[in-house]
Amino acid sequence: MEIDRRFCVAPMMNWTDRFCRYFFRLISQNALLYTEMISTGAILYGDATKHLKMHINEHPVALQLGGAVPCELARASKIASSYNYAEINFNCGCPSSRVQNGLFGAALMKDASRTADCVSAMLDAVELPVTIKHRLGVDDLDSYDFLRDFIGAISATGCKVFILHARKAWLTGISPKQNRELPPLDYERVYQIKKDFPHLSIIINGGIANLAEATAHLSKTDGVMMGRAAYHNPYVLAEVDQSVFGSKKTIKTRKQIADEFAQFVEGELLNGVPLNAMTRHILGLFHGMSNGKRFRRHLSENACNPNAQIDVLHEAVSKATMDI
Repeated sequence: MEIDRRFCVAPMMNWTDRFCRYFFRLISQNALLYTEMISTGAILYGDATKHLKMHINEHPVALQLGGAVPCELARASKIASSYNYAEINFNCGCPSSRVQNGLFGAALMKDASRTADCVSAMLDAVELPVTIKHRLGVDDLDSYDFLRDFIGAISATGCKVFILHARKAWLTGISPKQNRELPPLDYERVYQIKKDFPHLSIIINGGIANLAEATAHLSKTDGVMMGRAAYHNPYVLAEVDQSVFGSKKTIKTRKQIADEFAQFVEGELLNGVPLNAMTRHILGLFHGMSNGKRFRRHLSENACNPNAQIDVLHEAVSKATMDI
């Protein structure tokens, strides 16, 4: 199937697990969702099913892989291809020290040849689309020429989709959180890449806070990827299907979304999943509403109880909607 990447929700470590993705899918039926980054080691030497399984209602979902050894990336991609992902995305943008120690993530941008070998191995291993997510540059390698040449080298493998976080990355001196905030955004550089590579699909990421900003970027790129803004205020996704994808379906209310999520939660509780593992992702559902803090506080204080059951979620929704 052709993948529509006009609006994507970014891979976010420790956040975009299968419970988070199920919740996002209740809000938007069309946005392309991404897993958190999963390392090749977790798939090849860990519990692959635990890391890769997802609910059928999550689709379409892209798997983001982290690694730096071509043969391992190929094997992990092959295993993942049986889990019905829409695409496999290669992480070349994460600047964390743990990722750097494995010589992957943003560190790979320093070696375009090795990165190309990794992408080629993945493309040879699976029939799924293989895409790449990276920064504008890394450390002092941050000129436009460097970025253009990096994309040129990777696109020569046959990779056609590039997701650009519109900041460079510093590998030392600042934290991963600071790497998402301190290097300045340069959207114009992403726009120029699209002009120079019109045959490639260029998705823009970084600092996109709302649907109006996303729509503006879509006039100059092939798609947008929203990250933390969608996680902290998930109802920002409520109009995506209508505004971006032209859906005629009625937009769900926050309560409808909460009630549908509760049905899912009940089933997972029976499978032994702790309540907090699921409800931690929906704390922002009533963001900006008069009783949003009550909702968030009730879940934060009660869902972490080891014996917490579905009534905690129902009570939180009641507190959030009591004046509606």
